Amino acid sequence: MKENTPNNKPMQQRKRKAVDLPDLGYDLNLAASSSGDTAERGGDGQQRRLWVKNRSKDWWDKYNSADCPDDEFQKAFRMGKQTFEIICNELTASVAKENTMLRDAVPVRQRVAVCVYRLATGESLRLVSKRFGLGISTCHKLVLEVCSAIKDVLMPKYIQWPNSDSKKAICDEFRSISGIPNVVGSMYTIHVPIIAPKVNVAAYFNKHDTDRKQKTCYSVTVQGVVNPNGVFTDVCIGWPGSMSDDQVLEKSALYQRADGGLLKGVWIVGGCGYPLMDWVLVPYTQPHLTWTQHAFNEKIDEILKVSKDAFARLKRRWSCLQKRTEMKLQDLPVVLGACCVLHNICELRDELIEPVSVVEVSDDERMVPETALRSEVAMKARDTMAHNLLHHNHAGTSIL
Repeated sequence: MKENTPNNKPMQQRKRKAVDLPDLGYDLNLAASSSGDTAERGGDGQQRRLWVKNRSKDWWDKYNSADCPDDEFQKAFRMGKQTFEIICNELTASVAKENTMLRDAVPVRQRVAVCVYRLATGESLRLVSKRFGLGISTCHKLVLEVCSAIKDVLMPKYIQWPNSDSKKAICDEFRSISGIPNVVGSMYTIHVPIIAPKVNVAAYFNKHDTDRKQKTCYSVTVQGVVNPNGVFTDVCIGWPGSMSDDQVLEKSALYQRADGGLLKGVWIVGGCGYPLMDWVLVPYTQPHLTWTQHAFNEKIDEILKVSKDAFARLKRRWSCLQKRTEMKLQDLPVVLGACCVLHNICELRDELIEPVSVVEVSDDERMVPETALRSEVAMKARDTMAHNLLHHNHAGTSIL
């Protein structure tokens, strides 16, 4: 007969000791079975138990309440309660989860709120976790799930290239701004800071920001085309920060569509980081400009201001774009795309931004492309436009 040594105790006694755990500040929830019992039993007859940490949901309960003032809600989530409700309704079918025997699913409104708040404030997942009374890993998962749903469900609806009818209205409005005909979009590229990646780090090195901030910077790019109201009609997201504006453009689907004839007869206006092409109109960059060229550049700047202001509002709304993110590199394009979609929804619904949060974009201060002139036809067309603007009294007079 064996002795009851510390390593050789009767099975019943060892089981009993396993149950006598110290109080760690967690609730012990018993999973309900389909028959209405308070516990589910395993094969050995023991109850299956789930440890859930006590977390306060007071902050979220306040903002989820019908009594929460709209201005307070707008300040926290960068959108009014009605806009938030519309987004929740459109995403319900994609993000809703069923309750399980072990726990209740996080409600749709809370799922969407976690994502929108994280994008709006750029707060760490630890702080977001405390706000919503959820685990850190749960919040991280919710952000990615909701961003993916925004990409799949809302992006095709809210980021659309203009059709023939809206294209004419856009051209007319840009012409009223600048006097330049047949402009269908204003194009700009920003860089979103990231932590140095573990692989291919040189590709993401951002020389422009490194020189400007005097510290090593890494980034990914967001190229966008906007209409006169600052609403994105095309985005290209996620190319490494070492790439110039013209290299990003060449990698974009927009470039491929232009090669297929989509942009025949119209212009997209870009800054000096882009080349002059049959469908890309850029300012004169050579030294010693004539008065006509100066006047033309002033009008180009008025169109470029539309996209620069749109990107400034994008960064102001979604503060996650202003700081190095904790997210993995492969998750960033979906998250940045969600920011662009939510920007469009807010712009279309005239959601205001706090005036105290001012963000300037300076990403256009980059190198001129190696081949700045890629079309003799475009060069002649630009000269004709510049001449007409000055001599038909459409150009500004600040340089005269």
